[in-house]
Amino acid sequence: MSAALVELFVSAFITLFVVIDPPGCAPIYAGLTKGATQAQRRNMAIRATVIAGAILVIFGLFGENLLNALHIELDSFRIAGGLMLFLIAIDMVFEKRTERREERAEKLAATPEVEDVSVFPMAMPMLAGPGALASIMLLAAKAQGLAGTLTVLAALAAVMVLTLAALVAAGPLMRIFGDRVEAVITRLLGVILAALAAQYVIDGLKNAFLL
Repeated sequence: MSAALVELFVSAFITLFVVIDPPGCAPIYAGLTKGATQAQRRNMAIRATVIAGAILVIFGLFGENLLNALHIELDSFRIAGGLMLFLIAIDMVFEKRTERREERAEKLAATPEVEDVSVFPMAMPMLAGPGALASIMLLAAKAQGLAGTLTVLAALAAVMVLTLAALVAAGPLMRIFGDRVEAVITRLLGVILAALAAQYVIDGLKNAFLL
């Protein structure tokens, strides 16, 4: 691998790692999957990372053409993603998700059900969010030739592997703290997630109306 490709890999890896933020997503994932078994958390983590990785690969290869064809701006993703995340944050803060699980458990006692968060909100917009989509498209545009594109995709694969490891390890670590500590952390993360959602909307509105 040439020095230019090494530099591109390092740049792409750091950019995607910071934007996707596996350590930051892990505790939020643990809060969203409260009540799930270890196997269910692991399966949802695998699905979330695979789906998010596939979305990012598609946007990296065809994203710009797709958005242009649909006449959709990236700021629309920021605003829509922020609104969806805000609804999830409200549920985390007021534990409405827990209430819904208890109601479902009473109705379906014979076949307990755990809400699947792998596609929404984990895969999108948490992992494959507006920032990640924009970053992978910019990195793919910066890459030159097949070797450059494969290098960017290799960096993405490395980040997604680390993301999977962080999500799988989040549940056991949160269980060590106990239910009360987990409840406090979940509410705190809900507030943080609400702030993140608001920032997505603010950024989208700024870019849409001020630029």
